Amino acid sequence: MHLPRRDFLRSTAALAVTLPVLRSLGAGEPDNSATPGLLFDPSDIPRIRRNLEHPRLARVRAKLADVDHAERLNFIRHESDLRNRVRHMREIREDLENAALAYAVWRKPIDLELATAALERILQYDPWDYFVEGENEPLGFQRAPEATIAACCALDWIGDDLDPALVAETEAQIATKGAPACYNALYGMMYPDRVRGWDINHAVDDIGADFDLSRWPLILNSTNLKIIPTCALGFAALWLQGRHPQADKWLQMSRRSAQAFSTMYGLDGSYDEGVGYWGYTTLHLAMLAEVLYRRVGVDERDLINYPGTTRFALAMSMPRLGSAFNNPNEKKEYNYVPKGTMDPASDIINFGDSGVGTDTTVAAWIGQNHDDPVSNFAAAEVGSIKHLPGAIWFDPDARTRAPGKDLLDVRLDNDWVISRTDWTPASTVVALRSGGPANHEHADRNSLIFKAHGERLFHDPFKAAYSPNHSRWLLRQTEAHTAVLVDGVGHQYHDGSEGTNASWAQANVTGYQAGDNTLQVTSDVTSAYRLLNEKITRVDRSVLFLKPDVLLILDRLDMAAGNPAELTARFQVFNEDNLGEVMISGQRFSIKRPFAALSGQFYTRDAMPTVVRDQLDLPPEEGNFPFIAAHTHRVESAVLLTVVTAFPDGEPAGQLSTKSTATGWRVHGTHRGLTVDTTVDINRPSLPFT
Repeated sequence: MHLPRRDFLRSTAALAVTLPVLRSLGAGEPDNSATPGLLFDPSDIPRIRRNLEHPRLARVRAKLADVDHAERLNFIRHESDLRNRVRHMREIREDLENAALAYAVWRKPIDLELATAALERILQYDPWDYFVEGENEPLGFQRAPEATIAACCALDWIGDDLDPALVAETEAQIATKGAPACYNALYGMMYPDRVRGWDINHAVDDIGADFDLSRWPLILNSTNLKIIPTCALGFAALWLQGRHPQADKWLQMSRRSAQAFSTMYGLDGSYDEGVGYWGYTTLHLAMLAEVLYRRVGVDERDLINYPGTTRFALAMSMPRLGSAFNNPNEKKEYNYVPKGTMDPASDIINFGDSGVGTDTTVAAWIGQNHDDPVSNFAAAEVGSIKHLPGAIWFDPDARTRAPGKDLLDVRLDNDWVISRTDWTPASTVVALRSGGPANHEHADRNSLIFKAHGERLFHDPFKAAYSPNHSRWLLRQTEAHTAVLVDGVGHQYHDGSEGTNASWAQANVTGYQAGDNTLQVTSDVTSAYRLLNEKITRVDRSVLFLKPDVLLILDRLDMAAGNPAELTARFQVFNEDNLGEVMISGQRFSIKRPFAALSGQFYTRDAMPTVVRDQLDLPPEEGNFPFIAAHTHRVESAVLLTVVTAFPDGEPAGQLSTKSTATGWRVHGTHRGLTVDTTVDINRPSLPFT
């Protein structure tokens, strides 16, 4: 029989009275000394210490060793605000994790002091999260699960050296503030019809956002906000197993939730929230699998296609030339957690809310557990290792293998298409965002990213706002992407009242053909535009990539009889570092970056399009976001061809000629030694290029 959650909470709260007599690792009875650690054992410490000296772990080492202890202690004890869970509690939780691992590795008393102070401060937050059901039932989506995982790890790593009373109180709060909040969140997603209203608890936190949470029990099922409490509940259950009457129930819920969430990955390992959230999400799924295997011998290390999901991350990587820089316009106000440095070596195909880099921490675990040299390559060479488990899982001596030709051209299970010349920073990469809706998406169907000779040339701007109240919400809209508008309007998107949830916009790849040095793809996005304008009967985009650096883009629009419309194609320019230059001359345009340039020209079947240089309507303090736009005349059927060549800085553009034919155009000539002779048949629905 199901235990009502109100009764469950009562029983859990009552248990807090008895929990102080329980002790975690090394703090008293029962003796867990023979029990495997959550993520590592004491015997692993020498190996972890050596790993932290490896250049690949420099970022993790800095978190542990390059710490101003006096500043952090002052912040924790005197400056932190118990009503600020969004930033302050997050920082303190990171202090706890970092200092606990640092002490476990190097045994410096100052690290133990910092970890203790951070743990004591986290225990003072009540509740641990800012979400609530009904009047007072806590929900754990972010801070509660993060605090639960951090507290369990701290007890595991340094419990021997903590005051037994602090250990007991920590375990009591894991059982009362952490696990129940995570359980409630997962229960509501599993049984949304039983939910009695979710909301943000503004009484306990000063979070500025205010979203409509009425549909969140359904929405969150396919988001990273499900897997974090899933992982945390598993950690709590396995830490308190045999000592808490609800531990087995928590473990069952955690495993059921992980199994349900696994369907959010494609069979090929692709992940719809984008590669930024992929790193965060897959890390927690792997951490749960690891602790299940270590503590109780349950093997769920094949719950998803882990080697495949590494290949998804590799496909989405796009290292480029240049030096790292800090975005001067990035602020906390629009997404709460600024990412800071933009590192070209970690550049990515940033569909959706993907940040500015790839975290390949989990690739080290995948390589180790699946004997996968390609995952080992990703861990050693691609993006960066950002999170502490990387120090535990990284193997500098692991066998590696670079991605093969099979990943040069990919159509992912979610209908994202990527083609590249190779895996060097100077490679050329073309990415087309087709496919369906997802949390953390943008209104970006049929948008393009084009990187060549070390530079982003057709761009997808970074760091859109998470709140519709901020001006950078504009960066989520179609008009801020390398995509098309119909009468100045993009495809359907939502108003942000429910957060960054999925829209209804669907696109589908209707033609795909990859050759040795070519890729051709067509994506139909008609249904997404018809949600706002039922007079639209066709919107599609076809792309021909002639490797290494010639690109043809065919945009087609059909309207119902008697309803002419203007087709506009926008091409965004990378300028977050203020180094992007744009020039317009008639139907010709060029984009210049420090290492490469692009030359293009627009063609239509009737009167020539109007071509303009403009910029997104954002306040000056948010930066300058230039774009090129080609506007057709108002017609019932519009066809726009864009012919593009890219070349390294200092080289001349090629000589391509485009001539009209009875059914389209012929594009021919030479560019950097490449002979081009292509026909464009606008009447062919799926593969118009031959």
